[in-house]
Amino acid sequence: MYFANAKTVFERVLIMGNGGSGKTWLARRIGEQLRYPIIHLDDIHWEPGGYGTARDKTLRDEMVIAAGRGDYWIMEGVYGQLVNLVLNRVTALIWIDLPEEACIANVKERGIQGGGTQTQFIGLLKWVAEYRTRANNWNSFDAHAQLYLAFPGPKWLLSDREAVTRFANRLPVGIEVADE
Repeated sequence: MYFANAKTVFERVLIMGNGGSGKTWLARRIGEQLRYPIIHLDDIHWEPGGYGTARDKTLRDEMVIAAGRGDYWIMEGVYGQLVNLVLNRVTALIWIDLPEEACIANVKERGIQGGGTQTQFIGLLKWVAEYRTRANNWNSFDAHAQLYLAFPGPKWLLSDREAVTRFANRLPVGIEVADE
């Protein structure tokens, strides 16, 4: 995997995929290597301290658009509708498409987060398991596939943990960016 013109290609990276696919892990690795801020769409979609309480959609969309105006960032999330709001600013797209079994194992390994309940956790596992069968949903395999296919710029489809790790390990380290 060769990264020609890495500074330009990796100015604004979007990582999408199912819950538990490794989006946050990869975003952290890329952010550390390139010294870019990381935008977690979960932090924008959900109310702070209100696990499972969605933010007002108008405010949420405004926040995503504002975050996307930055010159350099790594953005990650499952939310295809939010991805679509900034896709015209994205310079590199990464779709992590692991088998549902691997995603479920990852979610189980990290456990309940953010003050969630056991019932919410079971619901999350069910939701992750339904990634390929969800219909008419922005947070589905089909929606991510459409976004990926339509994206005209540099893009990568990573289908197993080894591919994700290889991708992270082959990124250029410490690309210098202009002070803003």
